[in-house]
Amino acid sequence: MTISDATWPLWASSLRTAAARQGAAAPQALPDVESSIEFRLGPEHTPAQSMRRARGFVARVLPALLAGAPNANVVGEATLAVLTELVDVTARNRAGIDLSGRVSYDGDHVLITVGEMDQTLPSSGEEPGLYIVHRLTDETGQYRGDEGGYVTWVSVPVRSKAH
Repeated sequence: MTISDATWPLWASSLRTAAARQGAAAPQALPDVESSIEFRLGPEHTPAQSMRRARGFVARVLPALLAGAPNANVVGEATLAVLTELVDVTARNRAGIDLSGRVSYDGDHVLITVGEMDQTLPSSGEEPGLYIVHRLTDETGQYRGDEGGYVTWVSVPVRSKAH
């Protein structure tokens, strides 16, 4: 499935937040949001379009996903910055037909997975945007996906890193 401006409310209405499960009122536009968001972008999208669409979709649902999280605004901005860079590098080095992603929140970290790439993650020297990824995350890794490419995962801490 390809995300589009017309389909995002259907995704959002099928999700639930921890706050909603505990009886707290969820944001009006997103009544029931799960602890994860998934998206898939087809090959018809250029890397720039993929970045805009993934970021736009996640930005709509992310406030409900992070409801009640400490530093939710800061974590949300970091999550969107990291997601944008990972979608960019993955879209330009796509291994399969579709680009897929998932953003999950467990209370301590936001886990972002984006795949699949036809190569391992390049160095920050080759992809300067990855400096942002490494600065805003506490762990980064890759594994082989279902299509034989590499799926990249990162962990964005909810609480600030100790200095």
